[in-house]
Amino acid sequence: MQLLVMRHGEAGWNTVDQERELTESGRLHAAECAAQIAESPWRPKLIWTSPFVRARETAAIVSEILNCPVEEKPFLTPDDDPGLCLDALLEQTETASPLMLVAHMPLVGSLSTLLVDGHRHGIPFMTSQAVVLDMPVVGPGCADLKAQFLP
Repeated sequence: MQLLVMRHGEAGWNTVDQERELTESGRLHAAECAAQIAESPWRPKLIWTSPFVRARETAAIVSEILNCPVEEKPFLTPDDDPGLCLDALLEQTETASPLMLVAHMPLVGSLSTLLVDGHRHGIPFMTSQAVVLDMPVVGPGCADLKAQFLP
């Protein structure tokens, strides 16, 4: 399975966390990252997104550029356990590979290190940054980092 993990674009701070919207810069950077992915061999077939506004807006921008559907997943919020996402990935079939996740820090960092290194310490992600993980088998420590996309 190939998995793209993306952090949402830059968001404003003028409301409660779940309702924060992308800034103009956040929209632009999300589109820039999506355009790079469009030119790569890792175009996703499906996007899973957090239910928070900033992630849904990012996923919508990426989806429009990459022409792929979006599904909202409740286990992709900032403080969710990356093990919940891993469980969902284990149930996912190869038909949705490459699959893209659009979520938040610290989840994107802890999920990435769980899949690559087998621990949950996490790595930092910039807003609108995406990485590509290649997993012959879905599980902790089974992924290789293949590429990253920066705005």
